[in-house]
Amino acid sequence: NVKHNIMDLIFKKPEEVVALLCERLRKERLYLEMTQADVAARAGIGVNTVSNLEAGRNVSFENLVRVAMVLGRLKELEELFKPHLNSVDDMLRYESNTARQRIKRK
Repeated sequence: NVKHNIMDLIFKKPEEVVALLCERLRKERLYLEMTQADVAARAGIGVNTVSNLEAGRNVSFENLVRVAMVLGRLKELEELFKPHLNSVDDMLRYESNTARQRIKRK
């Protein structure tokens, strides 16, 4: 399982995705020759938070963003919930729907 791509994330349980991403995070940190303390100091978070993130324990979304920034992976994170807009109609609908706070139940 050396080669992982986006298809690896399809049809998996959430905990499997978490484990995969945590492993990638740890490998990326080691590849950059950074200790957990290095990442924590640069991200402005505690070493325990970095350790928890690599172990798949819950940390805040903001702390995940901070670590991604330190590891130079913010661009990938910014793509996470990017809208899939294929037409002018899609763009107009997307823009008009962002003003709505809740989706109405049918």
